[in-house]
Amino acid sequence: MDAVGHHYIVEASGCDPEIIGKVEQVEQILVRAAEAAKVQVWSISFHRFNPGGVSGVIVISESHLSVHTWPELRYVALDIFTCGQEARPEAAVTSALKDFGATNVHITEVTRGLEEGDKVFFHSIVTWEETLPGSVDGAKRRRRGAKASSKVRV
Repeated sequence: MDAVGHHYIVEASGCDPEIIGKVEQVEQILVRAAEAAKVQVWSISFHRFNPGGVSGVIVISESHLSVHTWPELRYVALDIFTCGQEARPEAAVTSALKDFGATNVHITEVTRGLEEGDKVFFHSIVTWEETLPGSVDGAKRRRRGAKASSKVRV
């Protein structure tokens, strides 16, 4: 069963506040993430809030990458959605997390646009946590919950 798209929703903790508080650096990180994903960038829009924090979106031909940062919390909310068979959203996630300096992440992968030949679409969800190399705890990967998918007819 082929999916229409893959959507990664990422909670990144322990990020470098000096990086995630600067609009230019956050924008560059997401552009590099788009390059890592092998996608085509159409539009870029970023904004810095006072006293800190950055929000931005990169519209790509395959969908979007978006980010919201809270430097005072060392936290980044990252959203990457791509469709098509050529895009590499996992590479975008890995690139951005490394550049943000994240030490712990919670990732939810939503496989979107699944169907069983009846043109009724549904999605599946897998979620996990990781402590990244360089953090105090060392590397670990822990999946939470089972892979879930459902189709509801109304």
